[in-house]
Amino acid sequence: MEKMARDEQQETVAPFGHAVPHSTDTPQPVNPIYVDGKDNEMPFKELYGFSQSLWDLVLQTPNLAVLPTSDALSKARMTLLDDLPDRGHGLERTKDHLLHDIVPAFNASSLSPNYYGFVVGGVTPAALLADNVVSVYDQNVQVHMEEHSVATDVEFKALGLVVDLLKLNRRAWHNGTFTTGATGSNILGLACGREYVVRKAAERRGSSISSVGEYGLFEVMQAAGLTGIQVLSTMPHSSVGKAAGILGIGRSNMKNICTSPNNHLEIDMELLEKELSRPDKASIVCISCGEVNTGHFATNGGKQMRELRRLCDKYDAWIHVDGAFGIFGRILDASQEEYASITRGCEGVELADSITGDAHKFLNVPYDCGIFLCRYSSSALSEDVFRNANAVYLNSAASGSQVPSPLNIGLENSRRLRALPVYASLMAYGKNGFKTILETQIRLARMIAGWLYDHPAYTPLPLAASEDDLCAQTFMVVLFRANDEQLNQQLTKRINATSKMYVSGTSWEGKPACRIAISNWRADVLRDFALVTDVLEKVASNGN
Repeated sequence: MEKMARDEQQETVAPFGHAVPHSTDTPQPVNPIYVDGKDNEMPFKELYGFSQSLWDLVLQTPNLAVLPTSDALSKARMTLLDDLPDRGHGLERTKDHLLHDIVPAFNASSLSPNYYGFVVGGVTPAALLADNVVSVYDQNVQVHMEEHSVATDVEFKALGLVVDLLKLNRRAWHNGTFTTGATGSNILGLACGREYVVRKAAERRGSSISSVGEYGLFEVMQAAGLTGIQVLSTMPHSSVGKAAGILGIGRSNMKNICTSPNNHLEIDMELLEKELSRPDKASIVCISCGEVNTGHFATNGGKQMRELRRLCDKYDAWIHVDGAFGIFGRILDASQEEYASITRGCEGVELADSITGDAHKFLNVPYDCGIFLCRYSSSALSEDVFRNANAVYLNSAASGSQVPSPLNIGLENSRRLRALPVYASLMAYGKNGFKTILETQIRLARMIAGWLYDHPAYTPLPLAASEDDLCAQTFMVVLFRANDEQLNQQLTKRINATSKMYVSGTSWEGKPACRIAISNWRADVLRDFALVTDVLEKVASNGN
């Protein structure tokens, strides 16, 4: 009996189910991930040492350059593997490669408070702590299962804290999910908008074929008597057009409804109603809450938002607010006159149907993390678009639970616990902490804008009637150009070549321009103002 048991233990299943005996003389393969092939636990000590070495590398250069040197970039590219090795190089050699070849070739977009390109935030200590927890425990936020993990509860609670931060009503707005970023959130917003407006059009004709998610876009459009869906907006971010392309709406159906060529952002309400009233088109209105080049807002207070809501209700249109960074203006005190242009621009967004926000911008959590909020419950709309069909094993959530399963209300079926760094940061710093961070960023931006207004070599944009008017309109983005045409052509490159600060190049009214976007939690008004003005002064002097 004992011999039979030993024989059974020494058998394994070969291809096609044939049992073959092990030879006791043949050494068995060793899992290469275990350290030295003998540690049956994860190599936590080695990973802890790696983390220490990484931070030593970061901290040994207190005045961190925002861009890597050309030598570091060349070395990194030369040492990157071209071919997959048969035998792995091992953890120690890989650690050395990462720390000494690859890391020096990264930019300091998140680490440096003076990286002003692309509206990049940093990572708060609380968010970094939480992100390490996320990596170690590697939770897959998928299906809400109460007895298995608290991960989905964390996400639901984090979303509620974001709603509180934005001064939105939880009963109306505690619906949504975390995404990869504003692009993902805009896709969700337009997808929900598409479902809503086409469904409404089909219902008006008495058609039972009304869900795009269920029947398909062509079938429901045909049943609804529509020739297309249009997205009406002023100066939308490029990701909105990308979302329109992905969703079958079409980039050419992005319609500009601005008042005039001289006022690109202001909404022409008469033109809006004319487009909304078209019987052959269903419409989604996309509001730019913080335009990417200027930081300015498309709307100017609650009165205008109420009129937008009235028109969209009249014509069964959907309102989506793209507030990647601008939506966080809602945390400011509306009674403070110095922030009036910002708080007016965010006023009334609670009347929208969906909202996009970017946590890896102002909330300063690691990439990638966006926020999508919807005024309709998940079961009423989002699940009609995003639910998994014919997969019983993915629908094992507790019945009647308040917490939704993320895989049925967003794009991904599997993803990391992006919500934990958001939750940790909001817990650690609270409303007042983030309000202080934003006020600091605004004051720095306004000091830079005022300095540019007075400087003979530069012009801040858009043109303002006075310095006071310019500063009052400035949020956390400063747009400007050099007055000398030759310098202006090279301005972005020359600023970035200093490696003391980094700016994004853009175009304004057909000419090159630079954009300083202040989004890092480490912004310091006096220190950073001195650095920025010193760089710009030297660039102007050397350029003439």
